[in-house]
Amino acid sequence: NVVALFEGEEESGSDHLEAFLEAHRDRFRCDAVVVSDSGRLDPAVPAITYGLRGLVYLELTVRGPNRDLHSGSFGGAVANPANALARLLASLQDDAGRVAVPGFYDRVRPLEPWEREAFARLPFDEEALRRDLGVDALAGEPGFTPLERLWARPTLDVNGLVAGYTGEGAKTVLPAWARAKVSCRLVPDQDPDEIADLLEGWLARRVPAGCRLEISRLHGARPVLVPTEGPFMAAARQALARGFGAEPAFIREGGSIPVVEAFQRLLGAPVLLLGFGRPDDRAHGPDEQFHLDDLWAGMRTSAWLWPLLGEVGS
Repeated sequence: NVVALFEGEEESGSDHLEAFLEAHRDRFRCDAVVVSDSGRLDPAVPAITYGLRGLVYLELTVRGPNRDLHSGSFGGAVANPANALARLLASLQDDAGRVAVPGFYDRVRPLEPWEREAFARLPFDEEALRRDLGVDALAGEPGFTPLERLWARPTLDVNGLVAGYTGEGAKTVLPAWARAKVSCRLVPDQDPDEIADLLEGWLARRVPAGCRLEISRLHGARPVLVPTEGPFMAAARQALARGFGAEPAFIREGGSIPVVEAFQRLLGAPVLLLGFGRPDDRAHGPDEQFHLDDLWAGMRTSAWLWPLLGEVGS
């Protein structure tokens, strides 16, 4: 007895899915949930994801004068919202890359020793990643490996900036407003609402005279860890091994899938995160891709998975 749930809001935060699950909990009651929205670290190694980061997404708007002004006529006497926003954003992190907001790390669950050892054994090529991304060095919080920073440490990133004149040539504008999109990836046991409160309080105390700050909370998602043991997980490992011809690795991922935590909490069922994509599939890009070899391997895995799950539930 298989129920297929197709959801089209994942990229916009799955705002309505949790309420839908809550309203129809009996209809979706199940023994296990399978989600194929994750990936794997190496083309030769299939993977089961057991951890996802959560998310806080804010839009910050700093407003100043009631219209754009000539910077020669008014610069030096009127606060510049673009300058103010730049200082606010800079205040969020220290020079080492750690988030500077007090309390931000208070609930971070440290990695277990076995996880750090397992991460270190995974086939991760830092030099290859740098070449692929076109950067001369990786960055981030000191004291952790790249995989630990990507999968198990919280982050803060500016995702977009707009202010003043951005067209060709020069226009000496003192802008009326400036806007930034800011996101934080969260790890267990951080709470999205609590982190948003901390950020809002920190920023509100630093708005300069002559400016006002507006903050909109666009998205939020809780971080999640799923058990790596149990009969359904064993069936998933067996199906992946047969489908790909190699034993799967257990990995975390840095992205967020909000519905996974809702499945666990509302349905009380184990969630199997079986992804078939590769790190170089250019997800979210205009040239996003999926290898045909992975399509066939995914099909073979699925052909094995459902009978194996049926044996567990019988």
